[in-house]
Amino acid sequence: MRSLVVLPAYNEAENVLPLTKEILKQDPTLSVLVVDDNSPDGTGDLVEQQMEREPRLALLRRAGKLGLGSAYLAGFCHGLEHGYDRILTMDCDLSHNPRYLPSILRAMDDYDLVIGSRYVPGGGISNWSFHRRALSGFANFYTRALLRLPVRDCTSGYRCYSREVLEAVEPFEVRASGYSFLEELVYRVHRCGFRIGEVPIVFEDRMAGASKINQSEIYRAAWHVLATALRPPDLPRRGPLR
Repeated sequence: MRSLVVLPAYNEAENVLPLTKEILKQDPTLSVLVVDDNSPDGTGDLVEQQMEREPRLALLRRAGKLGLGSAYLAGFCHGLEHGYDRILTMDCDLSHNPRYLPSILRAMDDYDLVIGSRYVPGGGISNWSFHRRALSGFANFYTRALLRLPVRDCTSGYRCYSREVLEAVEPFEVRASGYSFLEELVYRVHRCGFRIGEVPIVFEDRMAGASKINQSEIYRAAWHVLATALRPPDLPRRGPLR
């Protein structure tokens, strides 16, 4: 099984090389693709230099800041075209610790999508204010209730998808482009009947750089979840693959 980790990046020069190094140490079957949205801080240049010494590291440069959802899609397209069996997504700010990658990959023996979850036993959040914890908790409750999802952490970007899932759920038809992309995509996986598992992780707030999420993004995500519940995508229910 060949697995690709997709890292959307914008101004992550302080984090990208330490993170990719730790990811590649976890498993010899892992490769990393950094999707860089023309970061002014030289993130892409650092990755390009490191590629000369690390054959499992790749870079996809984009013309500008095109959004998180489109970065994931670009990574999915690259992974499928290059024959990877599993495609993972992680944040590039060190909030998703690579030490959880082996347990996520092991769980893929039983599931079609595995989520690194803050809200299952053993999971948690480090260094967040009460306000951020309450907002995240409500966002997940809101999404679970409206979309009727059997998932505790609907907004986590730490995920592993099987190739079969990405070929079946039509991710390129997802209408969202920001963080709500994650919510609609897990909804599509569930509606198609695939098996979703969750592995506990502790989310660690970024130590360097600035967060990309803002108030308007939160409002857009809430509206998109409601719109998806009222007008669900027309997807065939394919059932479990294995």
